[in-house]
Amino acid sequence: MNVFNSLSRSFTSSYMMMIPLSIIFQSCLGSIAALYILKQGNPFLLVQLGVCITVTMVYNASILAQMKTTLVFKLLLLSIVVNLFLLLIQVF
Repeated sequence: MNVFNSLSRSFTSSYMMMIPLSIIFQSCLGSIAALYILKQGNPFLLVQLGVCITVTMVYNASILAQMKTTLVFKLLLLSIVVNLFLLLIQVF
């Protein structure tokens, strides 16, 4: 929890700087995950694509909706973890 609290404080203190950086990073990560999902061509993988798109867009929407910074940070972490998991499933 100490690492989480430290990252959360850092994100909150420089929130205006982290917004564009995090949007670019997680959108690129989501796009790469979507690319590898679509390369497989299996119809079941469309569920994975939907999850990938949903978590990425929920994070972007939370910023546009000006939600609390702690919730935005948690959604960023969720988006990164889910997209990395989906990417690792497709690569290996």
